[in-house]
Formats: sequence, structure tokens, C-alpha cells
Amino acid sequence: MKKILSFLWMLFALVKLNAQGTFPVNGSHDVRPEKFAITNATVFTSATNKIEKASLLIDGQEITYVGKNTTIPKGYVVYDMEGKYIYPSFIDVFNTYGISQKNPDGATSRRGTQVFESTKEGAYNWNEAIRPETHAYKSFTIDEKEADALQKLGFGAVQTFVKDGIVRGASTLVSLAKTSDNDVILLPESAAQYSFDKGSSKNSYPSSIMGSIALLRQTYYDADWYAKQDHEYNISLEEFGRQVDLPQFFEANRLLDLFRIDRIAKEFNTKYIIKSAGDEYQRLAEVKAMGMPLVVPLNFPEAEDVSDPIEASSVSLSTLKHWEMAPANLAFLAKENIPFSITIADLKKQDDFWKNLRKAIAHGLTEEQALHALTLAPAKFVQMDHKLGTLEKGKIANFLITDKPIFDKGSTILENWVQGNRYILQESPDVNLLGTYEITNKGLTLEIEGSTQKYKASVKTKSEKAVDAQLKVDGRLFTLRYTPENNKETVSIQGYISHDKPKRLIGKTYHKDGTTSDWIANRVKSVKEKSDTKAKESEKPEIGKVLYPFVAYGNEQLPEVEDVLFKNVTAWTNEEEGILENVDVHIRNGKIHAIGEGLSARRNTKVIDGTGKHLTPGIIDEHSHIALQSVNEMAQAVTSEVRMSDALNPNDIAIYRQLAGGVTTSHLLHGSANPIGGQSQLIKLRWGSTPEGLHFGGNPETIKFALGENVKQSNWGTGGHRFPQTRMGVEQVFVDAFTRAKEYKEAMATDKASVRRDLELDAIVEILDEERHITCHSYVQSEINMLMEVADKMGFKINTFTHIMEGYKVADKLAERGIAASTFADWWAYKMEVADAIPYNANLLEQQGVLTAINSDDAEMGRRLNQEAAKAVKYGGTTPEEAFKMVTLNPAIMLRIDDRVGSLKVGKDADVVLWSDNPLSVYAKTEQTYVDGVKYWDIEEYEAKIKAIEKERSRIIDKMLDTKSGKPSGPRSKKEENKGLISQEI
Repeated sequence: MKKILSFLWMLFALVKLNAQGTFPVNGSHDVRPEKFAITNATVFTSATNKIEKASLLIDGQEITYVGKNTTIPKGYVVYDMEGKYIYPSFIDVFNTYGISQKNPDGATSRRGTQVFESTKEGAYNWNEAIRPETHAYKSFTIDEKEADALQKLGFGAVQTFVKDGIVRGASTLVSLAKTSDNDVILLPESAAQYSFDKGSSKNSYPSSIMGSIALLRQTYYDADWYAKQDHEYNISLEEFGRQVDLPQFFEANRLLDLFRIDRIAKEFNTKYIIKSAGDEYQRLAEVKAMGMPLVVPLNFPEAEDVSDPIEASSVSLSTLKHWEMAPANLAFLAKENIPFSITIADLKKQDDFWKNLRKAIAHGLTEEQALHALTLAPAKFVQMDHKLGTLEKGKIANFLITDKPIFDKGSTILENWVQGNRYILQESPDVNLLGTYEITNKGLTLEIEGSTQKYKASVKTKSEKAVDAQLKVDGRLFTLRYTPENNKETVSIQGYISHDKPKRLIGKTYHKDGTTSDWIANRVKSVKEKSDTKAKESEKPEIGKVLYPFVAYGNEQLPEVEDVLFKNVTAWTNEEEGILENVDVHIRNGKIHAIGEGLSARRNTKVIDGTGKHLTPGIIDEHSHIALQSVNEMAQAVTSEVRMSDALNPNDIAIYRQLAGGVTTSHLLHGSANPIGGQSQLIKLRWGSTPEGLHFGGNPETIKFALGENVKQSNWGTGGHRFPQTRMGVEQVFVDAFTRAKEYKEAMATDKASVRRDLELDAIVEILDEERHITCHSYVQSEINMLMEVADKMGFKINTFTHIMEGYKVADKLAERGIAASTFADWWAYKMEVADAIPYNANLLEQQGVLTAINSDDAEMGRRLNQEAAKAVKYGGTTPEEAFKMVTLNPAIMLRIDDRVGSLKVGKDADVVLWSDNPLSVYAKTEQTYVDGVKYWDIEEYEAKIKAIEKERSRIIDKMLDTKSGKPSGPRSKKEENKGLISQEI
């Protein structure tokens, strides 16, 4: 007996100790068993499993049983939830609950004081935007007000983090229980967090999307080097290396960010869980191919104010279509089996969560898919599906109790149990009065129809005639009023709804003379609430189709390679044959197949009569900045680590416009804010492609250098302190960079394993090895001479001087060194550096044997480079054929791609343009433009597109007007993805 008592005492002490935890109690200990039984409910244990009349047993924080026909053990508090529904509580894995956030006020103006190193004291990373040492659990504290708001939406757990920086540190998974901070932290380090936003960092670098990506890339390489060395301690790199084993979450603020994240993932052989922007439907196939899960917001745009036709005309087509299509995003993702969870992030108002979720369901997302995305999917993302996401034995008791199926309109979340703690969100009246009632001792029948949201009552007399009644319900109280047939006196009853089964209404009748009498109605027949199927059917909206790209003049289907025979054209070959009249040109399988007279076409070849028309190779713009989200990374003097490919924006309408001007290839350069800028990107204007799809492919790599006013910041005003500030300093930047690169190259050759990989120096070493070629922004004779002398001294070659408005003064030196020149036709007088510019520059350079091209450096000029080339004929007497080569073959030779483009030659890429007239004529129109044999521009199709755009705009605007919510929600017209573009070029 003593042994039994001793065992029971020890067991009690253990229970007591466990309940107490590590905190002392000021007073008497009160440890009670927290055992609950929820019975008779419809339990959704997961999105795919439902149990009717089920019981749910909870012991403390843990579920101990879910199922049917169980005996409730003694000691359990029983809650009968007949007629109620139970679901796993929702999980949001992208939240900032309970953590004070920093204001992102650290970003410095490009004209302000430059900050080069971290202002944070300690052995941290040099750049404050890299902050993996941030641990969310260290700054987390329960916010009861926010917890209430999230619980009412249905959430029981969230992953929260400090939303600051490019590398944001570790997030923490917490429950929304309102107990103590110690109790609610479920997983102190649940994931590592990343973004492209530098946040509150005071460092000037990075100042662009390319810089953010370059900094993150360098951090990966630095962490790898750091793990292998023992002479430096770095808190940030230590934490970064440790956190790579956690789930990796990356925030994307636009669809294009997904492509950027995918490139990083491939480069470093990792996988991210991407918090997306809600626009993934625009590139479903590519998003699916990434193979990375998404955390998707419900941030559907509001309808624009389109009541004024003039205002409506300024709303872009992409804005209109996104308003219509965004609610279907989740349904599109589900159809493609792309794994995703749902987050409340990016909602302007949290209260819009349920409205938007039901809108997503109306647009095709199934209730099962929605529940999975709110429960098990996010639990798996943070590797906590063994504890959360479903209702099973051994899991944490996080669940919801609702009065109706949760996705039904009018459904109410009555309770949210979090870690076994009961939070009553709305008192349940336990009322469903639908049915037939017999009124005791009155011989009358009460009929209650309609829905629980809107009752429709009537009282039947002995003669079976019914009279309408007014029924109002407030909680468990009711009021009933009706006027009997042939009786002017209204009967008024007030009372309450009993808990009896079957249902009883018990009250008193109030008579005109002031007396009362007892009134009782017993339900004799129940009626199920009828769903309005017609209303549901009407909620299935029709939406338009995705465009590629998702802007005006995009295509519903991507164009394909065509087999085309151009008959009787004047062909500008740019080869020894020169300009050929009345010849045929056949393109097939993306290549130039044949050139000659009387060519015959095989079956299914499109034949175009080119009589009186001219066919040329596509124009190549050697110096362009179109199709870029940002142009300059200006925070440092040397930014050779940044890549313009990271800033590509294939939605830029300038691509389509330049195709209309006969341009097929563009060389996208970094801006001119730095002596050594970023790595250039050569693209073909494949309208509708992804960023990767724009890449020319297989071409030699290039890089942008710059000289003069821009790099020494003479046009930045006062306050800038970045070196260099003089032209002498610019020279020193080049000498220093190449000196460091030579030392780096030698060290890598000697002991590569111990050398920290430096992306900045990698690019300069490629220049030394002639694997990357320089295009240098230049104007005046003195600086051109300076860089040529530095190149001679340091042992590297300059490929091209661009702008080079005083090139005619040094043409002999350029020719001697084999340096090309890419210039403007007749720009001058726009700043001091062009005081000596002349319109004969291109002609004089050519006469001295310098390979010469004419470029645009301007989105508008890029549309009419054919006319810019014609100026060489006007001013200097260059032959038309040689002038046209300045925008076709010559830039192709400069870029080392003349084996593929720049002339009409059998075997070359079918980048061809059909003109209505001589291409150097101001009257010439581009009728068709082909890239790799794919027609991306057709003047006749353009007219049809205009009509289609107007029709689509009209359809969506009419739909917006019908929503009755046409309120202004932001700027009228948006240049998609071009926010923040700074062109520090000319």
C-alpha cells in the first residue's frame, strides 16, 4: 500500500512540476488536469479526411484521440459540439507577428554621403544588409491584440521574422496562444530568410537589384571560404553557414524576382520556398519548372476608378487584366500541381482575408485545396508536419470550431483552440430554428423557413391558412409578431430558445390589456438549410487569357519558327555580293536557308511577294539600356561583380517598339556611374520570352567601363564622397583594379583552395585573359588617350569606345590598336564633354580604318537606327551600303557575333527585316521583323492588335464598373517593372 501511495505522490509531483515549468509561483500552487473532450462534431482531420459525429480528446497541449465511438475517460471536461465543424487551425509561414520591425530608412541617396562599411559595432559582416545573426526568437513577445486578430481569421500558428535586409537571419515558429512567451515558441529557428531588399542598412551598396543579387552571391562564396579558414572570426558568416541547413525562405516582390531566385538556386545548388507576389499565373510553365514551393498572398488589386473615360484610358492593360485574373492565381497553381501555402502578407487590410479567399474559391480553387494550403502545406514547409497541419494523435491541439462548413458564406469561427487553450471568439447561440413547430394549447403551427442568416416565419391557423410573421433572434432570445386572420390585434411573443432536444421556444404572449400568458412551441420537424445553387453558379466568373508578355501587344500564344520564302526582294547582304536586286531569300528552321533567283518553296512554306521591298539583316544596337529594371549600381567605383542579366525585364514595351524599327539584337550595358561597371548582357528581342529566353546565347562576354564627368560625379552636386572625384582618380581606379586582379589571378593559380573567391576580381581576370571584352563610355581626347595608355601598361585590350565624340581626334591610335568605335550620328551640345562633337565623326573614324558603329543609348532612338545610319550618308558621303553596316554588320563584328548575325548569308541566324522601301529612307516602314525565323513584328498584325486591345480594355472596364467598387487604388498608368530605373548614361 505504501508503495502505491509513494508512486501516486511521485506521479502527482511530476505532473505538478511539468505544469509549473521553470517559473516560480507566488502563492499556492494550483495544478489542474487540462483534459477536454469535444464530441459529436464533424471533424476534418485534414483537407481530405472528414469524420462525422466524431470525438476529439485533448490532454494538455496534445491531441490524444480523434475518431468515432469512443468512451470518454473520467476526468475529462466534455463539450458537446453537435452540429458544429472542426478543422486544423491555419498556419501562416510569412508573418511578422510579435516582432518590432525596423523602418527601412537606412538607404542613402545617391547624392548623399556614401557609407562603405557597416556602422554596426562588432565582428559582423562589412555590409549591414547581410544580417544572418538576427534571430527572431530573441526579439519575439506575445502581442495579444494581434493574436486576437489572427485567431479570428482562423490562424493558430505563424512563422515570424525580422523583415529587414537581404539576408534576414532565422525566423521562429510560434503559436498564437496568449499564455507566455516561453510557452508559445514552437521552433526557435524555423527557417532562414532572404530578400532583394537591403532594408534599414545604412550602407550605400547595393543600390540596385543587380547589386543586391551580387552581394548575396558573394556572401555564399564568402561563407564557403570562411568555413575553410581559421584566421578570421565573422559572426555573420558563422551564422550564415549554420543556417543553410534550415528551410530557406526567399521573398519575391514581383514575378521577375522568381526567375532571379531560380538562377541563384541553380548556381548554389539549393532550394528555396518563395513568398511570391500573386502574379505567377502569368508564367505557369516556367514557375512549375523551377520546382520550388510558393507562399502566395491574397493581395488582389482593387478596381480602378474607371468612371471617367479619360481617366480610364490611362489605366494600363496589364493593370486591368491583373485585376481580373489575380483571384484565379491559386486555382491556376493548383491545376499545375505547384505546391503552395497561403499567407495574409501584402493584404492592405487583414479583414480582406476571408473575402479574398472566397473570391479565390469562386475563381476555381477547391475548398480542399484551400484547406490544404492553410494547414498541412505550410506545416511541411517549416518541417513541422509531425506536430501541426492535421488533427491526429500526438499532434498539438490547434483547431477551429465553426457553426457551418468553414468555406460557406456566413460561416462563423466560434472557437480557436491553440496549444490546448480554448479561445471563444464568438458565443455560439446553438440556434438553427428551421423547421415546423406545434404551439402548445393554441392549435397553431409555426413554420420557419429560409436560412439561419435570414429566417422567414409564418403561423398556420386551424383553417390551414398561413399568415406571415416577423421573427427576430438575438443570441438565445427571440421575438415573434403576427396578426391572426380576421383579427386586427397583433400577437407579440418574447422568449428564449431552450437547450432541449428537440428544440423548444419558450416565452410569454403580451396582451393588449397588459396581461401575459405562457407560450411554448415544440419543434416536430427539422428542415435543412437550402443552399442557393443559382447564386453559387453565378459566382463563377469568366476571365481573359494570359498574354506573353503580360502587357499590351503581348500574344496569347508564343509565335513559332516559320518557313518563309521572300520573292523578288532587294537584299542588303552586307557580304561580297553587296545589294542584290530581285532575288529570293528562303529562311527555314531559324536559319537563312538559301539566297538566289527563282527559288522554289516546299509545301507549307509561306511565300511573300517582296516586289519593290527590301530585305536586310536585323539591326544590332551596340549600346542600349532597354529591357532593364535598373541600369546603374553606383555605390562603388568598381562593380564588375554585378550582372545586367539579373536586371532583365522582358515586359518592357521598348522591345516591341524596337522590333517595329527593325532591331533584332541589343547589347545591354551597365550605366556610366562607375569607372568599372557591371557585366553586359547581349539579348535578342524575342518578344514574350522569359529573361533567360532573351539571352543571345553562346556569345563572348562583355563589360562596361566609363570615363569622364559621370564617374567622377561632377554632376552629382555636393555631398558625394565616393572615390574618384577627379580624372586622375579615375585613372588610379583602373590601375588599382588590374593590379589587384593580377595578384588575385596569381594567388588562385598557386593555391586556389585557400583563396577567397572574389566576383569583382573574377570579371577583371576574364578581361586579362581576353574572355571578357570592354565597352568604354568616353567623350574627350585626353581620357581616351589615358585609358589606352593604362591598357598598354597593364596588359589588357579595349574592345570598343562608345560615344567617343572626339574619336576623330584619335582615330589613328584606335586603328593602330584595333579598337572599335560606337558613336552617335549627330548628338552634341548636351554637356561640356561634347563641346567638340561633330556630325562627321563616324565618317572620319571609318576613313581611318576604325571599325565604326552607330548606337542609340536611348529607347526612342533605338526605334530609328536606320535613319541614324542614313546621317552618315548625308554628312560624310559614306556609301549607303557601308552606312547600313554601321547598324548591322559592324556592331556584330564588335560583339564577335558576326558568324551568326549582321549579314544575309546562308547558315546564319534568320534575323531579317522586310522594309517597304530603302531602309535608309525616312519613308521606309518595317513591315516584318524575324528573330531566329520567328516573326515578332508584322505591321498588319499590329493594326489587328490595336483593335483587340481596345476590345479587351472595354470588356474589363465594363466589368470594373459593374463591381460598384471603382475607387482609385494608385497611379493610373504603370510602366511595368521599370520602377527605380536611373539612367546615369549620357
